[in-house]
Formats: sequence, C-alpha cells, structure tokens
Amino acid sequence: MTPPDDDDVLQALGIKPELSRKMGTFGNYAISFSVICILAGGMSLFGFGLGHGGPVVMLGTWVAIGGLTLLVAMSLADVVSAYPTSGGPYFMAEKLGGQRWGWYTGWLNLLGLLGAIAGIDYGAAAFIGAFAQLQWAITPTPASTMLIFAAILLLHGLLNSAGVRLVTVLNSVSVWWQLGGVAVIVGTLTLAPTPHQSVSFVFTHFHNDTGFSPLYVALIGGLLAGYTFCGYDASSHVAEETTDAQNSAPKGMVRSVWVSWVAGFVLIAGLLFAMQDYTATQNTATGVPPVQIFLDVLGPSGAKALLLIVIIAMLFCGNAEVAAASRMIYAFSRSRALPGWKSWRRVNARTKTPTRAVWFAVVVPFALALPALWSPAAYGAITAINAVGMIPTYGIPVYLALRKGRAYQSGPWTLGRWRRPVGVVAVVYVVVITVVFCLPQTAPITGETFNYAGVTLAIALLLAALTWMTRGKRDYQLAAAGTALPDEAAAFGEGGF
Repeated sequence: MTPPDDDDVLQALGIKPELSRKMGTFGNYAISFSVICILAGGMSLFGFGLGHGGPVVMLGTWVAIGGLTLLVAMSLADVVSAYPTSGGPYFMAEKLGGQRWGWYTGWLNLLGLLGAIAGIDYGAAAFIGAFAQLQWAITPTPASTMLIFAAILLLHGLLNSAGVRLVTVLNSVSVWWQLGGVAVIVGTLTLAPTPHQSVSFVFTHFHNDTGFSPLYVALIGGLLAGYTFCGYDASSHVAEETTDAQNSAPKGMVRSVWVSWVAGFVLIAGLLFAMQDYTATQNTATGVPPVQIFLDVLGPSGAKALLLIVIIAMLFCGNAEVAAASRMIYAFSRSRALPGWKSWRRVNARTKTPTRAVWFAVVVPFALALPALWSPAAYGAITAINAVGMIPTYGIPVYLALRKGRAYQSGPWTLGRWRRPVGVVAVVYVVVITVVFCLPQTAPITGETFNYAGVTLAIALLLAALTWMTRGKRDYQLAAAGTALPDEAAAFGEGGF
C-alpha cells in the first residue's frame, strides 16, 4: 500500500500546506538534538550538580532521567506520527481532548519555548563574557551581557529568516559539532598529563551544599538532566517542512534523546574524572565550573579553545530553538490564538518561512530577559518556565491518547501493544518531574535562593485561563485552514494588535 502524501495528511487534518518541505529525516533529528544540546545544558548546570549531590547523583540521575525521558519521547512520538503538524503538542491535545486542552497546552508550550530561547541565548552570552574575560581581561557586566544577548538574538533572527534550507544545514552541522566537541573535550581532558580522579570518586562520591537531607538532594539533583532533556518536541514543530513526516518526525525525536543520553553521560563523566579541586571548581572566578576544569588541566590557551567549542554549540542550540518556536507561533496564530494572529501566521512568499513569527520568537525572549539587568532572581523566575512549561506539554497528548483507548488511531510509527505500558510510565514521570522542578533547591530559602518555577507555572496557567475566557472561547479554532495569508508583502496593519 502506498503511504499517503505528506500534504494529503495535512489536508486531512484540516490544514492548508504552506511551508516549504525541504527537510529530511536527518534534518528533523538534527533540530531536536541541537535544541537538547548537551554542551549547553550539561555545561551550564554542571556547577548545580556539584553542589546538589555531587558525582554519584549527577551520573546516577543522568542515567535514570535519560531513560525515562526516552520513554516519554517514544510515547509522544507515537502521537506525533498521527498528527504531524507545526503546532506540535497543542494540536495533538485538542484533537484528542478538545479545545480547552489544546488552548492550555498551547500556551504552556509557547511560554516554555520563549523561556528556552531566553535561557539558551542569555547563557551563550554569559559564556562569551567568560571567554572575553580569559582572552582580553574584560570583566562582564549585566549591561555587556545583555548587549551580547541582543546581538545573538539578532543573528538568530536573520539566519532563520533566510529559510528552512539554511536552518537545516546549520542543524546538521550542529550534530557533528556537538558530538565532535564532546569527543575533543573528553579526549583532551583524559589524555592531558595531569592527575585524574578515581573511578570510586566519579561513581560514588556524594556532596551536599544545600542544607537538605541526602535523600531529598538525590531527588532535586536530577534537575541537571531534567532541564537538559527539554526541547525534543522541535521535531514535531518542523513536521510540516519534513518529508515523510509521519515517520521522520517521531524517529527524529526518539533518536535525539538516546544519542544525547549517551553523549551526555560521556561528557559529564569526562569532566568529573578531570576535575582537580572540588571546592575551587565550585567557587571559580570565571563563574563557570567546567571552565575552571579546563584551566586547571590545560591552562589558559587550552581552556579558551574548549570554551569556544561550547559557545558555538550553544549558538547552534539557540538558533534551532528559534526555528522550533517560530513554527509553533505560526501554527498557534493559524488557530487564531495569539493577539495579532494574522500577522504572525503570514508566510514569506519567497522563502516559504513564517518570517514574522521568527521575529516574534526573537523580540519576546529579549523582553523576558531584561529583568536580568537588575535581578538575577527575577530572570531565573522568567526562564524557569522553560522546563515547567514544556515538560507537561509532552505528557498531556500521551495522557489524552491513553484516555481515548481503542478510539485512538496511531500513525505509521507506533509502539503497538507497548503503547499503553510505556505511556503510563511516561505520564507518571512527567507529573513527578514537574513537581520536582518546583521544589526548593537550597536552604535557607531566601529571595535569592527561592525556586520560582512553581510561581511561573501558576502564572502561565493563570494567563492561559484569562486568555481563554476573554478571547479563546470566541476566536480560537484549531486549523483555520480557510485563512491562508501567504503574501508577506501584505500590509502589516491588516492583522495588527
């Protein structure tokens, strides 16, 4: 039997095909792998792991959470195969549970994506500041970091506006850059003629700076892996630009998780084996513990070279996240969910790219990060929505598919008889890890140490509820296929706020 044409699948779902379908199976996998970006998450949160359980918790929870994340990715991939659209989780949620499920899922997913862009690109700016301090003795300030952040966002906006072909090339390069980067970093640190930690230290040493009990620390220490394994829904958001999307998108999601799982373990273990002084690494003047490991083992020149590898990987990561977020913005606007939806859902007639949605995905994260000029805690509160916004939206479609029972129709990529047992475990894990994201992380709890993730989740749900009552019930419709506005040259005011 001949598989259905990709555009026929979209039209059967009530969507008019508008985007350029130039992404293959590898490109689809590459965008999710680039967004997960172990060289961003693993490096940025390495210091958190040192204080929240140390090596045994860092590696143990990486194995456990990576495995559970793979189950979530497999379960979600089953649903993606049935509904391969740019909307991703919100489209699946509405098809399986109704309008309100779609609306709430969409707002959580959107805010999570925007928070991820703010966190990734601001983190890249901070790493660039650390490199400038090593290279030119320039001390980074909040203002200089914000300027670098703005420049990175501008770059990502320009690259994504050029079309999906360039984005696909960059993501493909990103895969090999990250895997090669891990090999270079771990290989260099391993072969360097310096003392190395013992196997016993790397796999059994426990360290607790939190003020909480060891069992509790073992739980919250898993956030290093939990925060890193976010963003693999990117494969679903570019499904309308992927050939054989019903198979390529689910395969891309699953592959991105297991490859990141293996490579991330190698990276973290390599850093732990090479660490020279635990306390000095935690309290490094660079503000980035892995950079201190680089300095101790390789000296300034080697440290700067490895730091550049990480920075470039982070730039690839942010660019991929802008691509994924812009497609979600485009799809959500196609459903008339956002104010000014007619503007954000326009497609450039030349590149077949939702250019205005790209710039939405660049400008809003900049606004979200502005509080970092005055308060790191405020910035942390805003970017915390990354994980607590995105992770629940992975579990919601899986739960709704399970709830439908035999009425749920799988796509060509399916778990078959394993769908229910794997899905149940996946949903339970999503609930548990979301609660863990919101737990206190350091004692005593002060304004600076307070975990704002729960607050931001509550605000996101409140925003979704208010927008649903004020305009969602009136304007929202899932596909809005009859509102195609492909002409980018049309007047901006036609769909303004």
